[in-house]
Amino acid sequence: MAVVKIYDQNKGETGEITLAPEVFEVEVRPEILNLVVRAQRAAKRAGTHSTKTYGEVSGGGIKPWRQKGTGRARAGTSRSNIWRGGAIVFGPKPRDYSFKVNKKVRALALRMALSARLADESLMVVNTFDLPEVKTKHFVKIADALGLKKALLIMPEINDTVALSARNIPGITIMTPAQLSVYEILKHPQLILLEGAVAPVEARLK
Repeated sequence: MAVVKIYDQNKGETGEITLAPEVFEVEVRPEILNLVVRAQRAAKRAGTHSTKTYGEVSGGGIKPWRQKGTGRARAGTSRSNIWRGGAIVFGPKPRDYSFKVNKKVRALALRMALSARLADESLMVVNTFDLPEVKTKHFVKIADALGLKKALLIMPEINDTVALSARNIPGITIMTPAQLSVYEILKHPQLILLEGAVAPVEARLK
């Protein structure tokens, strides 16, 4: 079982917590992480790209010049795909890029991502984030004390004071256990779990 230290917002040790091994000590398989991250990124694609085919491009109904006798290459339409302003052959059309990944595989990948952060000692448990008011400088002070550069902060529920104070800081993302995703964990080199968020994360993935 993984036993990690609990810190306060000034990085003073306040105790220890035992993390569930079935969630935080899973063998990491890169191919599973790759599959789930590709699925998450593909689902975010708008897929609204569109080009015009011969039937959709305007004009080109009349033959530009007679077939023979001009010395020029024969042409049947001014909207040929080799002409400027012409149609596009085999161009992209609106489509859905998403693909299905089984629920159990998604959950497994999430456990692997959490395990990877714990294994490389990039996971920290903090007992609380207590800010007196909405001020970026207050959050920056805590982030400097904890050594946060590019970090994902998991809170039991979104605290508006913390969220508004952190939103202008590049590299800091705040989420709840329900919003947690493999892509966001791997995107941020540091993972900060509030003590109250550990149980909901474990409950979601056990």
